[in-house]
Amino acid sequence: MKRRTSEHPDPVDVHVGGRVRLRRTLLGMSQEKLGAALSLTFQQVQKYERGANRIGSSRLYQLSRILDVPVSFFFDDMPVAVSGPGFSESGQQEYDQEKLSRRETLELVRAYYQIEDPEIRKRMFELVKAIAGERYPNRV
Repeated sequence: MKRRTSEHPDPVDVHVGGRVRLRRTLLGMSQEKLGAALSLTFQQVQKYERGANRIGSSRLYQLSRILDVPVSFFFDDMPVAVSGPGFSESGQQEYDQEKLSRRETLELVRAYYQIEDPEIRKRMFELVKAIAGERYPNRV
C-alpha cells in the first residue's frame, strides 16, 4: 500500500484516530492524561486523533491496554467507503460516525452509564426510544 504524500490524512488513520478519541472521551480522560500514559504530549495525541499521525502497531496495542478495549475496537464500524469491500467479516453496516462522535452524544452515553441501578437505566433507555419513536416513527 502506497503511503499518501498529500496534506490529507489516510481515511483509515482518521477512522482509527476517531475511535481513540471516542473511547478516551467516553472514559472522561483528557488528552493530557492519555499523553502522559503514552509518554507523549497532548499535541501528539491530538495528531493521532485527527489521523494526521499514523498509529503504529505497538502504539495501537498500548492504546488498547490504556483504554481497556481490544485492538479490533479501533477498526469497528469502519465504513465500507474507507475499508473497501470484504474488510469486515461481520458485514458491518455503515454508521454515521459524525453523530456518534459529537460531544453531546458522548456526554449522553457517559451520563447513561453513570446510572448505577440497571432497572432505572433500562427505563431511561426505553423512555428515550419512546420519545424518538413518537417524533421519528420510521427511524427507531
